[in-house]
Amino acid sequence: MVAVLIKIFGTENIELAEDVVQDALLKALETWKYRGLPDNPSAWLYRTAKNRAIDVIRRNKHSRVIDFSDPQRQLLTSNYTLGATMDTYWQEDSIKDDFLAMMFACCHPNISPENQITFILKSLCGFSTKEVAKAFLTGEDTVSKRLYRTKEYFRKHKIKPQIPKPDQIVLRTNTVLSAIYLMFNEGYNSTHSNDLIRKDLIGQAMLLCRSLFSEERTALPQVYALMALMCFHAARVDSRLGSNGELILLDKQDRKLWDPSLIDSGKLYMNKASFGNQLSTYHLEAAIAYEHCSARQYENTNWKKILEYYDILLKLAFDPVVFLNRALVILELYGPLEALEAIDHIKNEKQLQGYYLYHASLGEINKRLQQLDKAIAHFENAIALTGSKQEKQLLEGKIQEMMKSIQSK
Repeated sequence: MVAVLIKIFGTENIELAEDVVQDALLKALETWKYRGLPDNPSAWLYRTAKNRAIDVIRRNKHSRVIDFSDPQRQLLTSNYTLGATMDTYWQEDSIKDDFLAMMFACCHPNISPENQITFILKSLCGFSTKEVAKAFLTGEDTVSKRLYRTKEYFRKHKIKPQIPKPDQIVLRTNTVLSAIYLMFNEGYNSTHSNDLIRKDLIGQAMLLCRSLFSEERTALPQVYALMALMCFHAARVDSRLGSNGELILLDKQDRKLWDPSLIDSGKLYMNKASFGNQLSTYHLEAAIAYEHCSARQYENTNWKKILEYYDILLKLAFDPVVFLNRALVILELYGPLEALEAIDHIKNEKQLQGYYLYHASLGEINKRLQQLDKAIAHFENAIALTGSKQEKQLLEGKIQEMMKSIQSK
């Protein structure tokens, strides 16, 4: 909704667009509470937002708040054409195109990559400030500052949402892919929602990625590679939670629950991603995910091949989280001592100190080393850093298991 309203009001009026969405959501809460959920909640919200937008247009058609000199908006100033013109903005195909165009507008080269993705996730995709902060491993104050700077840039320069020119397409598409991947990750492993898995976000991320390769100019190898990666991960979603909603780790998952059609789709997209001469991080991450999906049992996982992919990933760009994941592969291949030695290289990385998986990984390594006191301390740190009740329960279970072992000695 925000993308459509920004197209109507202009990028200089982003907050006005957000206010209309907020009004529509509040009206939904008030109305649905007494009348019940409508048959099509999305259509209800779109219709409410459209009517509210019409009110805003009528109230401001003689003011300078909205730039009606733009040819796209001139028909909005007449009562004879306002309704029909407004309807064209809310057609299904138009909504999808406007969302994609707005995502590209957010990826303007004069806006930093961090600010670009932050704005896309917060204002266009509906993430909370806390969810965006988690995605970036940063604080909520930092996210708020990034949003303010981005809105100020839009307000000052009145950037029009549109698909970029050919010489800008690759750079901006890569930024859009980063936002899509972060959205997918939040859906796959949400730490600020009662539901660990948010299939709505997973589906939205995959839909956005699909819209990129449906457009010839953005049908790039890395787009297909990201789609393959998401297919492989999405294939395992139904095996990640038990009957009581508990988190099940990869080594304990029932592989019969994995979706073979999504795995096949992932392989198809991997093949389509093989053209060109550039190797992206998505190609390598997809290859890693495929190795997991292709193993009949956890014990059959080709850890050596996965380690090779991680080594190449780190050659492309150093990333502490990738380095951490590599250490966990070493744990499976060579044991806890080698894994602890590997992880020691990133112990001073500040962004990992607030990352619960870093402490959970140290907990698992020390557990296998039978350093149970250290393992418990690391697991407790991890519990304090995650907002997911499922992850907390899993870690608490590990602590209880070790406490019993200590007491029995």
